[in-house]
Amino acid sequence: MEVVIVPDAPAGGEIIAEGIAALLRRKPDALLGVATGSTPLPIYDALTAKVRAGAVDASRARIAQLDEYVGLPAGHPESYRSTVLRQVVEPLGLGEGAFMGPDGSADDVQAACVAYDRALAEAGGVDLQILGIGTDGHIGFNEPCSSLASRTRIKTLTEQTRVDNARFFDGDIQQVPHHVITQGIGTILEARHLVLLATGEGKAEAVAQTVEGPVAAVVPASALQLHPHATVVVDEAAASRLKLAGYFRHTYANKPAWQGI
Repeated sequence: MEVVIVPDAPAGGEIIAEGIAALLRRKPDALLGVATGSTPLPIYDALTAKVRAGAVDASRARIAQLDEYVGLPAGHPESYRSTVLRQVVEPLGLGEGAFMGPDGSADDVQAACVAYDRALAEAGGVDLQILGIGTDGHIGFNEPCSSLASRTRIKTLTEQTRVDNARFFDGDIQQVPHHVITQGIGTILEARHLVLLATGEGKAEAVAQTVEGPVAAVVPASALQLHPHATVVVDEAAASRLKLAGYFRHTYANKPAWQGI
């Protein structure tokens, strides 16, 4: 696992956006897995700026959703479909045909989970998956003690996750759904490149457990240690509990420029 320590969130967003741009130059129709929430916004802003400046052509890129609330209609402003369209698809100048995601309002949600897992495989698999991390170490909505082999499925949110997400629902936790569809950890690990961005002191313990702790279901993000190409980008605050921070700074400062992330 490569750990990149940056001064702040915009710097992290720029590094990851350049990595995505390099991928799109090699593979213009790459399938990009995207996460929602406030943390990845600097990535999407930086990538959009590159596209608008003509530094990269994203016109053939494809976008895959990581997770979705169960029970919110597709057009609900806080559904993850609406969020991804608003924050990623539209700014990049893509149409809805470039987007794929699970159906959280399906009558048979379990069948929708299986269908989405199959659709990702039939699309050739995710080339680069962007991830955030929860304060409890969850990725996607794989809460603590999720199976490390899990596939796309229905999950019940912890109270802490619902509290964390209430800010997107006018601060009202009662509006936050109890259930979600999420790519499982096993599904996530099939992406060719995993890139996790974490910022702020509140994520420091989860980052330390993910990077330096044992691989354990109680910290779902620790499964990234099993992946052959996983990159963790953290700001100084999120890196504050890493015992090997000095080593991570040294290795990144001395890696070949052509290697990228």
